[in-house]
Amino acid sequence: MRQMHMVGFLQAQNCTNLASSWRHPESRTDFLSADYYQEIGRILEAGKFDLGFFDDRLSMPDRFGGDHVHTVEHGIRCVKLDPVVVLTMMAAATSRLGLGSTASTTYFEPFDVARVFQTLDLMSEGRAAWNVVTSLNDGEAANMGHAEMMEHDRRYDRADEFVEVVLGHWDGWEDDALIVDKASGRFGDGSKVHRLDYKGRFLHSRGPFTVPRSPQGHPVVIQAGSSGRGKRFSARWAELVFVAYHDIASGKRDYDEFKAMVAAEGRDPDQVKVATLCNPIVAATKAEAEDRAALIASLPLEIDALSLLSEALNFDFASKGMDEPFTDAELAGIQGLQAIRDRVVKATGKRNPTVRDFITGSGRGRPRMDMVGGPKEVADRLEEWFTAGACDGFVISATHVPGSYAEFVQFVVPELQRRGLYRNDYTGATLRDHLGLKRPARGDWRPRLAAE
Repeated sequence: MRQMHMVGFLQAQNCTNLASSWRHPESRTDFLSADYYQEIGRILEAGKFDLGFFDDRLSMPDRFGGDHVHTVEHGIRCVKLDPVVVLTMMAAATSRLGLGSTASTTYFEPFDVARVFQTLDLMSEGRAAWNVVTSLNDGEAANMGHAEMMEHDRRYDRADEFVEVVLGHWDGWEDDALIVDKASGRFGDGSKVHRLDYKGRFLHSRGPFTVPRSPQGHPVVIQAGSSGRGKRFSARWAELVFVAYHDIASGKRDYDEFKAMVAAEGRDPDQVKVATLCNPIVAATKAEAEDRAALIASLPLEIDALSLLSEALNFDFASKGMDEPFTDAELAGIQGLQAIRDRVVKATGKRNPTVRDFITGSGRGRPRMDMVGGPKEVADRLEEWFTAGACDGFVISATHVPGSYAEFVQFVVPELQRRGLYRNDYTGATLRDHLGLKRPARGDWRPRLAAE
């Protein structure tokens, strides 16, 4: 029987992706400690999650008003630790949970990304995943030594080459290249370690790579592109895709269209898993969950939405009045998360929405409240999405830490298990085992390039 995949959506920062979550009375405040993240890892592993995944940005939100003071004052995602370092601490406290992190193709170097994630894969015995992002705002560009953000499609063109280089390096060692025979004095078979010698339009990388293959071959590749160009990129490279579908009907349509795109790239759609974002608010009873939801709804501030919209759309929302419409030129010039812009235009029915329309239409800074209830109610909603064929699983976003994860594991996971929709235990050791993905053979990605 087909079973759901579960991903814990994590942040190595002072809050969850919900900027107001640090204000929740039950949120832990020791987010600078290893134990904070290790407890999350233990909870997710107890709930048999496929993986915990860290989103990341290379700047704090400071686009609104061109200043960071409001960000720090209100705790709007202002602390951002290195997620891979945090994952190593989580790896030490778990034995089966997959470990995923974001790393940017716009500002990092592919050899370094390949080495970091392949090392994590070895240290965790085959549990690592790399989330491929292209970065999206001028704050990140400034921190990484660039005058401005690279144009949207050009970022993806560079990202295509970046992934080619990373996969090429991950293919550098054959599985049996290591010998390590003290008696003969032979450490490895040099003919089974291959130099890449890559020369592309944007990137050059020589090799040979310095990290051998891991139990799962190489880390799982994650992507979350929502634009047309981003979806084409996902269809070519991703093995696990994160989406944010807003209703079952449109979700199923987008899911089917994306799987067709995967097939058009010459890939097996069943080997690419799609997980949609959700914010379950659950308790022992529906009444208790509704009380929790009322508290959570009271925490966000208007400044949260304005700051996060400015960051995501790479546009200073302080430059306009609350009820001043965006011009056609301003809307066309948005180079950040264009899906937010398009969603607001559609939701409001306005060609030129106002700042206030963006706050209400985007829901930025506020959790969706469409999964509030006791174990049965939340499990019913997840089952409805899953059995309708709108996703292969879910990215569980927390409203406070670690309580949101613990409550989901305590109340919803047993109900899903009872229905046969979710694993009772892990059946393998690697992340690929959890996701039902084949171990990649060296070079099996190269035929995808023929589609160019």
